[in-house]
Formats: sequence, structure tokens, C-alpha cells
Amino acid sequence: MRLEEVVPWGRTLEEYKSMFSLSETDLNAKILGCGDGPASFNAEMTELGHSVVSIDPVYQFSAEQIEQRVRATYESIISQVKKNPSKYIWKDFQDADELGKARLNTMEKFLLDYEAGQKAGRYLNQSLPRLEFVDDQFELCVCSHLLFLYSEQLSLDFHIASVHELLRIAPEVRIFPLLKLDGKPSFYLDFILEDLSNKGYRAQVQSVAYEFQKGGNKMLRISR
Repeated sequence: MRLEEVVPWGRTLEEYKSMFSLSETDLNAKILGCGDGPASFNAEMTELGHSVVSIDPVYQFSAEQIEQRVRATYESIISQVKKNPSKYIWKDFQDADELGKARLNTMEKFLLDYEAGQKAGRYLNQSLPRLEFVDDQFELCVCSHLLFLYSEQLSLDFHIASVHELLRIAPEVRIFPLLKLDGKPSFYLDFILEDLSNKGYRAQVQSVAYEFQKGGNKMLRISR
């Protein structure tokens, strides 16, 4: 898949649980979702009484504008998936059309919660590598489909600065996936693992239950 910029493409609570191996203890932590976009993760977690703040620069826009942006990029993404079906694991979705419907349904759940969530401070227009939070404001940060995935668009310096910023505001950070958009491993991973080790952080690549991109079933788990 080739994309020139980061696009809004949301996922559900169940997907987050699988992508980040979230336990019940994890779900009860104070969580920051980084790059959540039009995911229903925050809405579903809030319904269950959990604490999540989501950040994404797309939250500078209205619900109508976000919906327009998702629908404008929808055909490009789905058509590329249709051209390369062998690069994906069709376990949770029958085909590209079912994937597309699931993503639009997820967006609808997000949009129903968006205005209330903005008023409550759950959806904040912030973007890496500098965030407006105090040290240790959160207990866990999960970063979905941003770092590593967009290695062609975002520099190594951006990745390193972003990881350290997330570690400033939470003692544990989990990042998924570790593949680029083309399905190949990110060439930044080894550099970042070495940087984290040199600075005394514990960093592990762990297998997770979620896999849509072939081979995309690993997350980076970092703790202080």
C-alpha cells in the first residue's frame, strides 16, 4: 500500500485489546491513545467506565469534516487492499468490502461520541513529537498504526523523539504494528531498540493475537 500522508482509519476496542494484548488490569489503567483517529476505542472504553484520552491532529476538525476525510480516502485504501489480497490475513474479515464496512461502522461509533468526548477532554488535538501533558500523567500509552507504519513518511528522528516523549508521560508504551505500509519490517526498529537499551529502558518485541497485514502480529513494549 502506498499513501502519501497519514490517513484517518479507526479500529475497535476488541482490535485494540488484540493489538496491544490489553489485560483487564491494563484496561483499568489511565490510558493515552496516540493517533487514535476515528477509532471507537475511546467511545467503547468510556461506556465501560474506563479512562482514556485520545490524541490526534485530526481532532482539530469537526465531525462532518472527519467523516468527509475518511470517505475521501476510503476508495483509495480499499482498492489497494483489493489489488493485493495475498498480503493480508483474511481471518476477521471475509474480503476488502467487509473490511471497509467494518471501518465505516467504527467511524460511526466514534462520530456519535466525538462531540461529547471533545467537551469532556477525551479527544485532544495534539500530535507527536511534543505533547502538552505533564510527566507521568498516564499509566499506559498505546500507539496504533502511526509509528513504524509510516516509516517512509516520518523520519527516524521523529520516531526517536516521539518514543521518548511517550515515555515521559507514561511508564509503559506499546506500539503496533512494526511493519511499514508495504508489509515489510520498519528499518527504524533496530535503531530504536538500540537507543532505548543505551538509555536504560526495557524494550521487547512481543507477539500479539492480532494479524491483518501478513507478519504484522508483533508490538513493541517499552517500560521504564
